[in-house]
Amino acid sequence: MKKLFTQILPVFTVVFLLAFAAVAQTKVGGTIKDAASKEPLIGVSVSVKGKVIGTITDANGHFAFTTSTPVPFTISVSMVGYERQEIAVKSAKSDIQIDLKEQSVLGQDVVVSASRIEESVLQSPVSIEKMDLRSIRETPAANFYDALRNMKGVEVSTQSVNFSSISMRGFNSNGNVRVVQLIDGMDNQAPGLNFSVGNIVGISELDLEGLEVLPGAASALYGPNAMNGIILMNSKSPFLYQGLSAQVKAGAMYAGNRAEALTPYGDVSLRYAKAINNKWAYKINFNMLSAEDWAATDTRDQSLLNGTSLGFGDRSTNLAYNGVGIYGDETNVNMLSSLTPLLGVPTNPLTAGINQISKATGGLLTPSAILGYIVPNVAISRQGYAESDIASYANRNIKFNAALHYRFNDKVELILQGSYGQGTAMYTGADRYSIKNFSMGQYKAELKGSNFFLRAYTTQENSGDAYATGTLGQLINEAAKPSQAWYPEYFSTFAGLALTNFGKVLQTTLAQTGNPTTAVGTAIASTQASFPYYHGTARSVADVGRLVPGTAAFNTAVEAIKGQALPRGAKFTDKSALYHLEGMYNLTEKLNNKVEMIVGANYRQYALNSEGTLFALDNAGNEFTINEFGAYAQVAKKMFADKFKLTGSLRYDKNENFEGQFSPRLSGVYSEGRSNFRASYQTGFRIPTTQDQYIDLQTPSARLLGGLAVVQDRYKLSGNSYTLQSVLKGAPVAYTSKAWKPEQVRTLEFGYKGFLGDRILADFYVYQSNFTNFSAGQVVVQTPAQHQDPAVLGNKLYSFPSNVDNEVVTNGWGLSLDYQLGSNWTLGTNVSYNAVKDNGGLNNYQLAFNTPNYRTNITIGNRNIGGSGWGVNAVWRYQEKFVWQSSIVNQVVNQSQQSLIPSFNTLDAQVSKKLSGLKSILKVGATNLFGTPYTTGWANPTVGSMYYVSITFDELLNK
Repeated sequence: MKKLFTQILPVFTVVFLLAFAAVAQTKVGGTIKDAASKEPLIGVSVSVKGKVIGTITDANGHFAFTTSTPVPFTISVSMVGYERQEIAVKSAKSDIQIDLKEQSVLGQDVVVSASRIEESVLQSPVSIEKMDLRSIRETPAANFYDALRNMKGVEVSTQSVNFSSISMRGFNSNGNVRVVQLIDGMDNQAPGLNFSVGNIVGISELDLEGLEVLPGAASALYGPNAMNGIILMNSKSPFLYQGLSAQVKAGAMYAGNRAEALTPYGDVSLRYAKAINNKWAYKINFNMLSAEDWAATDTRDQSLLNGTSLGFGDRSTNLAYNGVGIYGDETNVNMLSSLTPLLGVPTNPLTAGINQISKATGGLLTPSAILGYIVPNVAISRQGYAESDIASYANRNIKFNAALHYRFNDKVELILQGSYGQGTAMYTGADRYSIKNFSMGQYKAELKGSNFFLRAYTTQENSGDAYATGTLGQLINEAAKPSQAWYPEYFSTFAGLALTNFGKVLQTTLAQTGNPTTAVGTAIASTQASFPYYHGTARSVADVGRLVPGTAAFNTAVEAIKGQALPRGAKFTDKSALYHLEGMYNLTEKLNNKVEMIVGANYRQYALNSEGTLFALDNAGNEFTINEFGAYAQVAKKMFADKFKLTGSLRYDKNENFEGQFSPRLSGVYSEGRSNFRASYQTGFRIPTTQDQYIDLQTPSARLLGGLAVVQDRYKLSGNSYTLQSVLKGAPVAYTSKAWKPEQVRTLEFGYKGFLGDRILADFYVYQSNFTNFSAGQVVVQTPAQHQDPAVLGNKLYSFPSNVDNEVVTNGWGLSLDYQLGSNWTLGTNVSYNAVKDNGGLNNYQLAFNTPNYRTNITIGNRNIGGSGWGVNAVWRYQEKFVWQSSIVNQVVNQSQQSLIPSFNTLDAQVSKKLSGLKSILKVGATNLFGTPYTTGWANPTVGSMYYVSITFDELLNK
């Protein structure tokens, strides 16, 4: 694939040569001022409409550029907070005078994500949310990425202070593979994970020009995995946003469940951009974040063994205690089941003692009966370690970005861009992973014109020193004493004490009463009354040599295990790479603007490289590569006096492991005055992720397998295992494998966006999605006779993706109202509803809908109170409780849907002051102002409050 990338360079060169042409040059210049104050405006974008050529105004509000576009043409003038203007230019002119009016009307945004071409947000054919420069600056959140949670229909799962996952319209998860995040056109996913690691390797807030969120199926234009939505981020052009910008944010994080409740937080960003002339421009970005992470301290017992239920407890209430946030206690063995086979070994000391008592009673007590009296039928677990003892909570994140832009002429621009990020955070997947020193680089070459782009990029991932904390907890126990030795010590100590007491009391009572029945009853009662003492003694004997947190021996063992790769250690390695080629061409002008038409295609390769720690190997001992390609076309036509716009698109994609997929979309928008009614039929599909296809990883809860036959057949699961649900019901049913297909969805959506009166902007949508071949987690059980693995004392559990037989149906609606109160005050609210239909036949699968039915936000703010430069914004947020299903949850708890995430509400607030003389903005704010602790997913940390002060300097900031 690297060779293919080098072969692309001649293609770029040909396009470069075609871009040059000897044409006449037209000089354009002028001055732009604020219409009210008549002050010159700095940093206003001025560009030729439909071309790449343009510039910005200087400190005096002046602009000037030269274009080869023949007159007449139109220049577009825009700036955040002001109404966009378009001005006709009929000849060369250097004294154009432009007054910009402050934007006061809602709904004037322009978006591109819905149709891949610019259009009014009001007339978008699908529901869409947007965050522009102003809202980025004014949002009451620690950063713009956290502010996504305030958008209608957007779910956020917080796993770390610097790692959150975004979901839409259900199927929330930690690391969502159903939502695609694009930054400057590049898929921001980590190739070995297939999801974006939050904004750890993302975009700096200072360099973000705008962000669009498109909930719902978007595969028709954006390809595989855009089933539930798209997040589209665009950075600032160095031609249009020049100069120095800097931001320093400092504050404190508070959470009462941490060892140190109050800890510092720091975030520093720098951006510098310069246009050398009308041809060359460059930019450089740097961002660094430092914080002590939120802590996961849920100690509820999730074992459900020994007659217990999910709830708070410890080993005194359940001998098989398995705490949610405790790792290493997942290992458990049933004592009676383990000792029963010894009755067939007469030379065993325990068996010999039991046989002696049985013989002494003249056969009144059989050996199996005696064993049942002295050994309870209970499971015993090993003692685990709290996450805080074995995880890395010192979070760091550093991001670098640089780009070089070259304009060949008015029509073609070359962009060479590189982004690199490194960070430490916690990630909740099948285990709690400490992604320590994780890094990823994205490197792009792009040719961009007014009606096309040709893009090539690669993503290089390196997991650094990442490790699995659950696996680490188990291996610490195994390093101190293997379970094959620990359990025999525990069981023999317990049984020895119990048998001695039983025989002694039996003999004494029989001598005193002469009544065998009384003697047996007394012996049983005396022995079983002493069970707690026997358990305590047995554990203390077996735990001799246990590694205690904080000791030198413990630290040495931890470092050794963290440094050794899975499965013998806890370290996982992922150096997977992604290579991507993509192009798009807008044929609208070629068709004389009678219809809008775009076509595009892409090719992608995943090169898996986990050094044998995560992914299965082929017969030659190598990890797999995955190739896929796709192509699409879209046609749009306005009709009925331009009041109705009909858009249709079709896409075809092929992955080498699955059959090709077609994804059509049809939408219509009818506009009448300031009201816009929309309807759409959308389809989407999800090619299983690289891990869904090829993972082969042992975790504390189960062995995770890919869904492909090449992986599953190695463990002989089909016909040689039972479905977990049937085992729990006491009637085991054999698992039979079946063909595995890509997941597909069909979504029908109706919506409205427009004004109710002069001051209220309303947006409403209602949808239903029908999923076929829905991919959900299936768990099967192999008994010792089936798996025949002497290293495993009990059953083996396997978890893998499988298609649900029945159709999965979800539906929902969303409503937002934004009200202009006057004097720059705005009041807004949004509410969304999402649900999955229980149509039966889904009990053997874990759908992992993981979404509250209702969630709502209420916002109020004023960006400039009375023209004083003071601003204020506040957001109140609420969501209902819901069931969370994932592979980190105990499988029995998963299957019984007991893993509830409680409801919560929070208040975020911020006050800002514009310091015009310093070209800066000072902000003071807090998230979760009243400190209500909450969590967003199973085993995720408890999120507390953050209090911060920030100052942002921008050389182009206007007075």
